[in-house]
Amino acid sequence: EVVINYKFNAFPQNVAVLDIERGQLGGIRDLFWQTDTSISKKSWGYIENDEYKSANEIICALADIVSKNGALLLNIGPKSDGTIPEEEQKILLEIGRWLSINGKAIYETHPWKTFGEGPTKIKEGSFTDNEIVFTPQDIRFTVKDRNLYVIVMKQPQDNLIKIHSLGQFQSDAFKINSVNLLGDGHLVKWTHNKQDLTIQIAKETSPYPIVFKLTINER
Repeated sequence: EVVINYKFNAFPQNVAVLDIERGQLGGIRDLFWQTDTSISKKSWGYIENDEYKSANEIICALADIVSKNGALLLNIGPKSDGTIPEEEQKILLEIGRWLSINGKAIYETHPWKTFGEGPTKIKEGSFTDNEIVFTPQDIRFTVKDRNLYVIVMKQPQDNLIKIHSLGQFQSDAFKINSVNLLGDGHLVKWTHNKQDLTIQIAKETSPYPIVFKLTINER
């Protein structure tokens, strides 16, 4: 399968995939799109004394992009002998460990009715991906079949999560049947009303985004 990427207005929108270099979009785009960025903050290749993005920064960016119908193309910079610097390896392995638990919220999913909620506004356009800091109130959604995935970008200190978007959809046409924390597998304490979905978890589970799988009835 061959994909042609373009930047700015180089192609008509429906004949190639829009690429945003080191940047993101503020909302869902109906047409599939892509971010290309580097694990390095300074370079696309290997340089001495480089400065790297954290695994958490990259995971948060991935969740945000996928929730908006995009994909993340991540560049790494091998040394001249072809080896990957040890620090880059550590970051990639951390991302891999997160995906081994939470990949169901990423792979083969698509956007929901809304990409998410929260106070952090994404500045659209290229070369803005080092400026984003997410809070515990920032939530992202993805969906597959009858599973709605809720990605909490930063776990709150009191382990109490309120998701206001899901309160707006509370009706006979939208019902939550169960809520599970990925990686734990157990049901958590939750309530759902027209104000919000409230989830209480017992303890801190991860320094990275945490993901809940909601089984839903929706029509």
